Amino acid sequence: MDMKRINAGKLRAIGYDARERILRVEFDDGSAIDYSGVGSEVWRRFSTSGAAWSFYRDNIEEEFAGKRGRAAVDSKRAELEALFRQAGEQ
Repeated sequence: MDMKRINAGKLRAIGYDARERILRVEFDDGSAIDYSGVGSEVWRRFSTSGAAWSFYRDNIEEEFAGKRGRAAVDSKRAELEALFRQAGEQ
């Protein structure tokens, strides 16, 4: 899923998988929520909103079922740190 970096309220990145109808929202604390059943029109309005944080709170947070997780950036960072630790041990 391609992520769009944003800086709105606590939001840091948003992304959408049209085939699976999953919206991913990543927050500044490193957490993420995947919302299922999100239509492409909601994604279009969210991703082009001038007030993404307000749109999220009003139209997504309470309207769709979400599954909590960690932002992809954190997992990539952990992979890099592990790689460098391994290189340093040799």
